[in-house]
Amino acid sequence: MALPACAAPVLWPPLQPEREAPARTTCPRRHSRVEAELAESRPGSVAASVSADPPRGVSRGFNSQPLTDEPLKASSSQAGAARAPLFALLPRGRRRRMHDLRRRWDLGSLCRALLTRGLAALGHSLKHVLGAIFSKIFGPLASVGNMDEKSNKLLLALVMLFLFAVIVLQYVCPGTECQLLRLQAFSSPMPDPYRSEDESSARFVPRYNFSRSDLLRKVDFDIKGDDLIVFLHIQKTGGTTFGRHLVRNIQLEQPCECRVGQKKCTCHRPGKRETWLFSRFSTGWSCGLHADWTELTSCVPAVVDGKRDAKLRPSRNFHYITILRDPVSRYLSEWRHVQRGATWKASLHVCDGRPPTSEELPSCYTGDDWSGCPLKEFMDCPYNLANNRQVRMLSDLTLVGCYNLSVMPEKQRNKVLLESAKSNLKHMAFFGLTEFQRKTQYLFEKTFNMNFISPFTQYNTTRASSVEINEEIQKRIEGLNFLDMELYSYAKDLFLQRYQFMRQKDHQDARRKRQEQRKFLKGRFLQTHFQSQGQVQSQNPSQNQSQNPNVNANQNVTQNLIQNLLQNLTQSSSQNSIQKENRENPKQNPGQEQSDSNTSNGTNDYIGSVEKWR
Repeated sequence: MALPACAAPVLWPPLQPEREAPARTTCPRRHSRVEAELAESRPGSVAASVSADPPRGVSRGFNSQPLTDEPLKASSSQAGAARAPLFALLPRGRRRRMHDLRRRWDLGSLCRALLTRGLAALGHSLKHVLGAIFSKIFGPLASVGNMDEKSNKLLLALVMLFLFAVIVLQYVCPGTECQLLRLQAFSSPMPDPYRSEDESSARFVPRYNFSRSDLLRKVDFDIKGDDLIVFLHIQKTGGTTFGRHLVRNIQLEQPCECRVGQKKCTCHRPGKRETWLFSRFSTGWSCGLHADWTELTSCVPAVVDGKRDAKLRPSRNFHYITILRDPVSRYLSEWRHVQRGATWKASLHVCDGRPPTSEELPSCYTGDDWSGCPLKEFMDCPYNLANNRQVRMLSDLTLVGCYNLSVMPEKQRNKVLLESAKSNLKHMAFFGLTEFQRKTQYLFEKTFNMNFISPFTQYNTTRASSVEINEEIQKRIEGLNFLDMELYSYAKDLFLQRYQFMRQKDHQDARRKRQEQRKFLKGRFLQTHFQSQGQVQSQNPSQNQSQNPNVNANQNVTQNLIQNLLQNLTQSSSQNSIQKENRENPKQNPGQEQSDSNTSNGTNDYIGSVEKWR
């Protein structure tokens, strides 16, 4: 109910400025805003009627309900009139804070409305663009301005599928090395993994002539029998890495047992307490530290079968393997190793049943080791075993009087040592090169029919590669190791020829297998075709005779073909030998050749070859 007008001055007395706070005249705009709020708070005023509803486009925030300190009560005109001046009676600081809060709320509502409308407009325009693309690609399935619900769902499904494919591609191929992201993958074939480790030319030009038996190295290694692999480990050739591959990285029925903290592993044959590998990591240095060819050939049989009687010793095969390295890199690597304190004093150098004397093999240093020696001093020592080490360790030293240099002239001695090293290397079961790790793995797997678990890694950065030498020092090192240089050139040529020969053999075997498979499938197809045709003709003989007067002749030909196919598919080895004898003597039975038809003869020869393959 409305109050009388005379009560208005009493209920709403005019606000008086506070006595303690001085009147502010510096901000007239602020005073005008306060007066406007007071005018709005009075009922019946023009401002109150204007501000009854918020402006159009502004959401109802705190403007919809007056802010009071008391809880809301039942709506009535008297209660509303009583609560209206409470906002004006609040302190100025609180009124200012509440006013700022209301203004920020309205601004946030406006921003949200603009953001919603902007996103709606962006989605609408994107819908039109995707609709246009969809209509261009898939035809007039949906128009740009009028897309039905089904087309919208299909378009959404395509977009989601594309996004899912992008996410999966990022997980599968996170880097730039993925072949799917390269344009060359669609135009060029996949690179050869065995060629990526070196920079050799695609066409290798051999320098030496080797026979087929020299190139085809395939050892019938029986790990369950008595055969033994002997690893000749030459210093600083990567033999430690290769030796670990033999005991830790090879697929076996009974893998080697390698315990933590122990260098040696137990490599027993399946079902036996006997080793199949004679190396540093399986049997240790049983014949001395880095034993050479002369020591191993005389020591290994005695170590393996020494406890048995000579009559009870099995006739086992000893398959020798080794790794070679570029002589200059190996020489520098050994020098760096000697600088760190390596001496190899435990090497026995046994030849003809005795080690060399101090006069035959003098030492290059006087102390406990040769640590810290410069390269010039290392090269100046004439008794340094690092010179031509690979030739010395692969040759038979008994041919030149072991370490006694007075047996024959130096030139003749070098020639005998080099020829002996080449011969032993060629007749070894396997040898690899440090510079060709993947090719070494490939040839070992093909030679022994044993596969490694993980591929070998080619390390192009070594301690030797970090040594910077000039051309003069390099030529001097090559001169000191001239026998090793000749041996390495020979070994590299033989190694690459064996690799190319084995790769060509694999390609030929795969091509021959594909051809035989195609022939076999074609023969099966002909067999099933003729059988089905014969069954159809046998089921409807009267109908076929009424339709075709010459059906008897066709049936006879078909039946003959079927009989010939079945006979050739079920023939035994004795029949094959009889056919070979008939082919060698064609004049003995000329009537049989004339009686068979052309089609049956061609089919017999073809299916016979298929059955021979089976």
